[in-house]
Amino acid sequence: MSAKETEISDLGEFGLIDRLTKDFPIINSETKLGVGDDAAILAFGEKDVVVTTDLLLEGIHFDLRYVPLQHLGYKAAIVNFSDIYAMNATPRQITVSIGVSSRFTVEHIDMLYSGIRKACEIYGVDLVGGDTSASVTGLVISITCIGDVEKGKEVRRSGAKPTDVICVSGDLGAAFMGLQLLERENSVAAQQKDKDFQPDFAGKEYILERQLKPEARRDILELLRNEGVHPTAMIDISDGLSSELLHICKASNVGCRVYEDKIPIDYQTALMAEEFHMNLVTAAMNGGEDYELLFTVPLTAHEKIEKLKGVKMIGYITAPDLGAALVTRDGGEIPIKAQGWNAFNA
Repeated sequence: MSAKETEISDLGEFGLIDRLTKDFPIINSETKLGVGDDAAILAFGEKDVVVTTDLLLEGIHFDLRYVPLQHLGYKAAIVNFSDIYAMNATPRQITVSIGVSSRFTVEHIDMLYSGIRKACEIYGVDLVGGDTSASVTGLVISITCIGDVEKGKEVRRSGAKPTDVICVSGDLGAAFMGLQLLERENSVAAQQKDKDFQPDFAGKEYILERQLKPEARRDILELLRNEGVHPTAMIDISDGLSSELLHICKASNVGCRVYEDKIPIDYQTALMAEEFHMNLVTAAMNGGEDYELLFTVPLTAHEKIEKLKGVKMIGYITAPDLGAALVTRDGGEIPIKAQGWNAFNA
């Protein structure tokens, strides 16, 4: 590599996407929103069409030594549904394309698709197509999800305004701690080389489920609609709270303040972080794969949000010149940096 060439890891995933797509102007009038949000928006018919896609590669996004194929199929579908819900839309159809190496049998692929089928049944989504190919690098899964939303009802990342309240569904950090547990037990099993080795998962079922079988938060959208609350901006938490906050701040040209003591964290997550000697807030801010919804609402919706089960207010939007910061328990401020998942980091 010459001195003028750039490492992909220097740009990161989203920097690379920006670079690759910046010279693609919108040509068709039906394209309402292109690259840069959880999903694209296309204007067809009475409702707008919402489209997202996700690519999962063995060895990068999952490890089959401890991830069951059924769970992998379920999760692969869910992460796409979550992107559609993050636009305030409803997923309707998916296409599934896979690359398969010679070590997989037909029965293995059956197990993968049984998980995809289960997710489709629960969320009311149709499998309508896809592709299959041989692979020399293990298992590759690419899913495209198509949804719809009433015109003018979509929620983008770019709508947050100063004084808006920042909200998050569920709790954070559990999926990351579940991953740490799985990797530890897998490492112990490899070191012992004992076929009868039993991993220590007792009392840790919640964090394991959050990692292996996450759910998309359509229930939160239903709660918001029932209360007449329409978010001003929204994104799902796939790469970590810190990264997603910065995505909203960048798209909306705003700053933010998030309070450390307001971040919702489950008891099992806290115990696991202590066991691993990890900073709990760091795990919650940067862990990723929670697939909770991060959204902003006008200050006037404060009382309605306060009554909603499963939703926490964690901060507020500021003017852009104030930047993005985490307010610590002692009142100090720490600049928020995108330290969540990045596939191109070494």
